[in-house]
Amino acid sequence: MGLNQISKIVILTGAGISAESGIQTFRDKGGLWEKYSLEEVATPQGFRKNPRFVHEFYNQRRRDLFKVKPNPAHYALARLEQEFPGEVLLVTQNVDDLHERAGSRNLLHMHGELLKVRCEACNVILKEEGEIFPETKCPKCGRQGTLRPHVVWFGEMPFYLDEIYKALKECDLFVAIGTSGTVYPAAGFVMIARECGAWCVELNLEPSTVADYFHEHHYGPASEVVPVWVDKILKRETN
Repeated sequence: MGLNQISKIVILTGAGISAESGIQTFRDKGGLWEKYSLEEVATPQGFRKNPRFVHEFYNQRRRDLFKVKPNPAHYALARLEQEFPGEVLLVTQNVDDLHERAGSRNLLHMHGELLKVRCEACNVILKEEGEIFPETKCPKCGRQGTLRPHVVWFGEMPFYLDEIYKALKECDLFVAIGTSGTVYPAAGFVMIARECGAWCVELNLEPSTVADYFHEHHYGPASEVVPVWVDKILKRETN
């Protein structure tokens, strides 16, 4: 198909796009998994075993989030959504709010959101920019010890998969930005999109583990590569 006709774009973003804003990644050298055990802070079992430790981990990550800002890649994707005449759906594996701060609105957080918590007793989802502790009461049901970070932990199902798979099957262009290609089901999105006829583009610091499934590749820092690519797409639409 190539880039002759585009009306629906699906973009997947991963840790690489936020790393340039100063947010620590999990898997890279010096990342969070070298400092914390994923079993301790990113599994339901770890949370049940030591909820205070897990809450402190996410409290610190929320504090750190307010110290960083969106970078040119985030702003370029927001611009694409605003100026592209067709549909642009942004699917992110990141739990930060940098896409929103840059202006993106048609956005799905498949791994949850750091600035939200949910109650395991009444299932309410609440915005939370401060700190949560085991003794914190749910504002809705009043239960104590039932709030948890609204993030997807290992062994849990990502959010919005039905909507994402539908969009992948209907899109003309699929783009992956700053992803390692090692975390499923997101790593398999390119295979679904390509099989359904989409042109697939990888924008990454280096080839991902699923790079061979993409038709087109652009490698370099996201803050440099993404704005150039967005300009290319928008110029096509005006020519």
